[in-house]
Parts: sequence; structure tokens; C-alpha cells
Amino acid sequence: MLAVDARGLVKFYGTAPALRGCDLAVAAGERVALLGPNGAGKTTLLKVLATLVRPSSGALRLLGIDALRSPSLVRARIGVLAHETYLYRDLTAAENLRLYAQLYGLDAVEERVAAMLARVGLTDRAHYRVGTLSRGQQQRLALTRALLHTPALLLLDEPDTGLDEPGQALLADIVRASGAAVVLATHALERALALADRVVLLAEGRVIHTARTAELDLATLREVYGTAAPVRA
Repeated sequence: MLAVDARGLVKFYGTAPALRGCDLAVAAGERVALLGPNGAGKTTLLKVLATLVRPSSGALRLLGIDALRSPSLVRARIGVLAHETYLYRDLTAAENLRLYAQLYGLDAVEERVAAMLARVGLTDRAHYRVGTLSRGQQQRLALTRALLHTPALLLLDEPDTGLDEPGQALLADIVRASGAAVVLATHALERALALADRVVLLAEGRVIHTARTAELDLATLREVYGTAAPVRA
């Protein structure tokens, strides 16, 4: 079963096209990095996959479910880390995770929250309000929120934002160990090679190149990234 089976996705914002017939297939457990310049459509594609934005046309199956007809059925199985942290600033770190655990109907909430905070090195910040945490600490907590319910599909939009080197190493360890299918958008080519099984290059809302990372080195990826001509309608 494919974790992601997207075909012919088109998305307009007014008259401006953000996606122009985008196809993407991701196998269960596969990690795919979305690459491309600003405005290529990476964030829009992730929002469509997260069922946060409905495409103007196209078909989308997630985890074997028609996500356009039954988005609520797949949301409980998706973890999302976006530019927004989706954290409540006036609640503490632990209170945020308890809230999401209850929304997902999880068992053993206190044990799960404690274990997840420990996993990202935030045990000593459990009772701090989110608004008092540093940007990097908030990003670690947002990653924990996305993983709390053990999703089968993990969607990450520039997940290393605000993270220091130890935080980036932690992110890599967690993504590799998650067992989920992962689609991550990044501008860091080295991170794409390190974290992903496959890279997908977007330009102007279309997939223009895809390759297995095992077949690439950094110099080759930079050449592909730098010379791929955007496709124009």
C-alpha cells in the first residue's frame, strides 16, 4: 500500500497556480525530501497532503483512503510539523501534549507525555509556558506533538527551523526511527541526502526531477538543483 498516492494535483490561489498537475507516490516507510526554490509549491503540496488545503483538482489517497472524500479518517494517522507550531503559547509544554493526547484519544497519557518530553530533551521545561521557550525548544516540542500519536505518515515543512546542531541530530534520529512514511520539505541539500531515500525536485508547482539518494552525491544534487529549468505553462 502506498502511504501517498497523489495524481494530477492542481491548486489555485485566486488566479495564481501553486500546483500544476503534481504527482507524488510514497511507499509505506519511505522517506522523501521535497526540494525546490521558494515558490516551487513545496508548502502547498504538504498542506494538501495534510488535508489542510483542498486541491482545485486531482486525486489523493493517503494510507489507502480517499483523502478528498474522507479527510477526517486520515488525519488521526498523520503527523504534521509546519511553519506554525500549532502549540498554545499560554499552556505549558506538558499541558500542550496532554491536550493533543486527549484529542487523539490516547491511553497512558502521563507516561506518554513524560517519555516524549524526555526524548527531545525537554523534561526540565515540562512546566514552562510555551511562550517562554526559545524557538528551538518550541520546534522540539512541535516535533513531539507531531509524533505523539505514532503516525503512519509524517509531513515536515523545514523541520530544522530554529534547531541548533544537537537539535538537528536529534531530529534526524527521530525521523529515522519513526518507521513512518515521511515527506519533508527542506532547502538543506545535505539534510535531504542524509534523511531521505529519495529526493523530488519541484519548480513552479510541478515535479521536474526525482532520484534515489543512494545514487546521488552532494555535488551531483547541487548541479541538478541549480540547473533544472522551471517548467512554464
